[in-house]
Amino acid sequence: MEYLQLIGGLIVLVAGGELLVRGSVSISRQLRVSPLIIGLTVVAFGTSTPELVVSVGAVLSGSSGVAVGTIVGSNITNVLLVLGLPAMIYTAGSRISSVVRDVDLMLAASFLMLFFAVDGTVERWQGGVLFGLLLAYIVASIRQARGRPPSESIADYDDAHPAPHGLVTSLMFVPAGIAALWAGSYVLLPAAVDIALSLGVSEKVVGVVMVGVGTSFPELTTSVVAAIRRHGDVAIGNVVGSNLFNILGVLGVTAIIAPVSVGLETLRFDIWVMIATSLLLIPFALRRRVVGRAGGIVFVAMFAVYIAAELLHVPEWAVRNWPL
Repeated sequence: MEYLQLIGGLIVLVAGGELLVRGSVSISRQLRVSPLIIGLTVVAFGTSTPELVVSVGAVLSGSSGVAVGTIVGSNITNVLLVLGLPAMIYTAGSRISSVVRDVDLMLAASFLMLFFAVDGTVERWQGGVLFGLLLAYIVASIRQARGRPPSESIADYDDAHPAPHGLVTSLMFVPAGIAALWAGSYVLLPAAVDIALSLGVSEKVVGVVMVGVGTSFPELTTSVVAAIRRHGDVAIGNVVGSNLFNILGVLGVTAIIAPVSVGLETLRFDIWVMIATSLLLIPFALRRRVVGRAGGIVFVAMFAVYIAAELLHVPEWAVRNWPL
């Protein structure tokens, strides 16, 4: 029964994220808001909303392991699977150099998360710092976008991820999406914890493997559709923006609501894997190279190795053999 709840919760979460993004983008279009601004705010936040809902619910129920695992697992999944799988279909970053700054910020945010979590807890004031940095990033991005022609990559998003027509319909999609996200979280979280207890695995593993991967489905769907439609820029922009929102927004808001405990396995293994996956994008950005099919295969293979390591309890071994 718990497995059916888990699958059902994930499906509802994905559907909720889809409704929220479609409705928000459609409303923004009809109000003639810049497509670039839509991409930097509504789209990135919308696809990260499942992570936010699950993480907040986990902390409020005393399951911080699920919250942190969801954030870290989602970011790793975004780079290795959400970017790797579309690259196997079509080039995933035809103008990856256009987001060099954002890739650097994503890496910096990952190190900041490590710094805040080093004592085992992300406190409320640290969550406030993270969320403040997110607001500063959005403001800076909007200012930088002024005076520029509409971004082709974000315009392509409209083609790859069509929104409903009509303002009334769009206005209905947004609250429906939010309600679905909360309902999915309510169903998924207790099921995930029960499964963890019955299998003897930690909440963190459930957060990383089950919830973290599952809440990345909106990003994966968007990127795969974009790849099929030959819009490679959408994939890289979606991944980088979502990862920034996950750390600065999801972790920030969650920590503001309640301090977030970070386990030793996450601190000494998973966060470092997240940083390593962020570093993978730097050479592509600096050399103005694309993540081609070969790179996509490598990324997906690395993702499979990471999931296998989690299931085989490699993080526990890393903690026992930590040199410090």
